[in-house]
Amino acid sequence: MRAEEAILTRRSTRVYSDRPVEQEKLEQVLEAGRYAPSGGNNQTTHFIVIRNQEILAELARLVKQEFSKMEETPGMYKSLAGAIRRSKGEVYVFHYNAPVLILTANRIEYGNNIADCACCLENMMIEANALDLGTCWINQLKWLNENEVITQYLRTIGLTEEERVYGALSVGYAKNGLPDRKALPRTGNPVSWVD
Repeated sequence: MRAEEAILTRRSTRVYSDRPVEQEKLEQVLEAGRYAPSGGNNQTTHFIVIRNQEILAELARLVKQEFSKMEETPGMYKSLAGAIRRSKGEVYVFHYNAPVLILTANRIEYGNNIADCACCLENMMIEANALDLGTCWINQLKWLNENEVITQYLRTIGLTEEERVYGALSVGYAKNGLPDRKALPRTGNPVSWVD
């Protein structure tokens, strides 16, 4: 798949099959993330790859618990408000039960922490699409990156004291075969030309 096709046909997958992701494909996805640009070529993004289903289940439980303690406020970012609402229901699994969750963490005091993680996530999504894998950008851990319960748990699986999670990626095979690859028309993101 050419780069342009991988970019234009990348879509978010929110329903995954139980099929495990092959190690070779997962390593290719991670390598794409590791080769993303970083501010000053610092290369400080820390990738934490979670495949252990017990850890994923516990993390989902904790995220649901912590979001359910929060309340929506007027003007709140709609996705954050949606996470809070869904957490108060019976079932809420922030990573959509994907077989793999890749956390991108970076140093708290580093000025490009979010930007560097975002570049890594985009590279990984494009590579995953080229490998017939589905992905979805996950913000919930970024929204909870100052939450002590979540931070303490993440430290038990590799997050350091100097880091926070600034984005994550669910990865797996789409439940119904290939990811939905229908390119959608753009309705935003205007371009201004200055000649």
